[in-house]
Amino acid sequence: MSTSSPRKDPADPRLRITVRRGDITVQDTDAIVNAANSALAGGGGVDGAIHAAAGPELSAACRELRRTVLPRGLPVGQAVATTGGRLPARWVIHTVGPNRHAGQTDPALLASCFTSSLDVAAELGAHSVAFPAVSAGIFGWDVEEVARIAVDAVRGWRAAPQTGEATPAQATPRQDDVGIAEVRFVLFGAAEESAFRRAAGE
Repeated sequence: MSTSSPRKDPADPRLRITVRRGDITVQDTDAIVNAANSALAGGGGVDGAIHAAAGPELSAACRELRRTVLPRGLPVGQAVATTGGRLPARWVIHTVGPNRHAGQTDPALLASCFTSSLDVAAELGAHSVAFPAVSAGIFGWDVEEVARIAVDAVRGWRAAPQTGEATPAQATPRQDDVGIAEVRFVLFGAAEESAFRRAAGE
């Protein structure tokens, strides 16, 4: 497993960006982000691995969200939190990435996956969040593009004002004291890790 030391982001000295290769299901962050499907039903890749490791508590929480606040599913680019079940992380934040094969090619939709997830993490009071390479792989986005969009989105997250009303899958407006100190990108393969290191300037 390859890791990098946490480094403060030049755009926000309070925020550290970490890039490492490994298994997102074993991260000791307060929250991990799941590259989910709209139905929150589990699937393959990162989604399946998280559901398998978290156990039945996670599936039950997802079913309850579908029954109550998300009867039509979670929209692309938005995020919602559940318990972490049996994971080391306290929370799982589910976000639905755009599928390039389905014609979802707007970079803003992909960026929203990261910023919406951070909004939710801030509302929860999380201090550290681990992300996978959302929309890379079977959703058809090039990992270099995903890495660039992801890092730019995280770096711009605090500075950008939030407008509009919060939805059930979003959080309250950002505050200076939201407390997120580390964003960790956890990548499965060497190519993904290298792409995110380049995007982060390592």
